[in-house]
Amino acid sequence: MPLEDIARLVGHSGTAVTEAVYRKQIRPVITGGAQAMDGIFG
Repeated sequence: MPLEDIARLVGHSGTAVTEAVYRKQIRPVITGGAQAMDGIFG
């Protein structure tokens, strides 16, 4: 889910606050997605 969508859902006016608040939860998702893409595309 795009960070912008999360920000909108929780009522933040921009993504900076969302990223600061949810950084620990967001980073593993991004890292996992990047690893999956690396596995697919080498």
